[in-house]
Amino acid sequence: MASLLGNLFILAAPSGAGKSSLIKALMEKYEGNANTPMQVSVSHTTRQPRPGEVDGVHYHFVTREQFEALIEQGVFFEYAEVFGNYYGTSRVTIEQTLYRGIDVFLDIDWQGARQVTKLMPDTCGIFILPPSLDVLEQRLNQRGQDSDEVIASRMAKAVDEMSHFNEFGHIIINDDFATALNELEAIVTAQRLRSAKQQIRHQPLFDSLLGAA
Repeated sequence: MASLLGNLFILAAPSGAGKSSLIKALMEKYEGNANTPMQVSVSHTTRQPRPGEVDGVHYHFVTREQFEALIEQGVFFEYAEVFGNYYGTSRVTIEQTLYRGIDVFLDIDWQGARQVTKLMPDTCGIFILPPSLDVLEQRLNQRGQDSDEVIASRMAKAVDEMSHFNEFGHIIINDDFATALNELEAIVTAQRLRSAKQQIRHQPLFDSLLGAA
């Protein structure tokens, strides 16, 4: 997969760690920058839309029956069931985007990360951790989106999710948001500057510098 010009990034984290906010801030910072094209993969899910979410923008919202039909068709790059809902990523869409030289960010859990990394070992995995469990619970409460029962379930699930942090190549502790964003940006830049990617991106320059015909 080294011939793919774009880079594939996976960001995983327990709910409330700030993963989606970090991705959103990074996208906004580089919006319209032709030198660093990047986008977030729009996943399919069977869960209900949250307030403000738009079909086709935040997720492709489908029924459970529709999702399972797509599984049978082999559409998904990866998929997993989380909190009773399916989430999945279209393989064709990801590969086409990477071939165009656009970096793609997957907002998925550790189960999906395992599937993707198995298919594309060149993937850059980043795990986002909260500074403490107390802060994590506080952030979930501040969302104002979930009931106490759902928050308790998410907190119970968080410990299991965080136990997989060592399956990722990079770890960011989101204590201060600005610092975490800078660290995420540094990882993305380093990934883009790897020799294999630079050779693809700047082959004419290398040929010129080395006197190739």
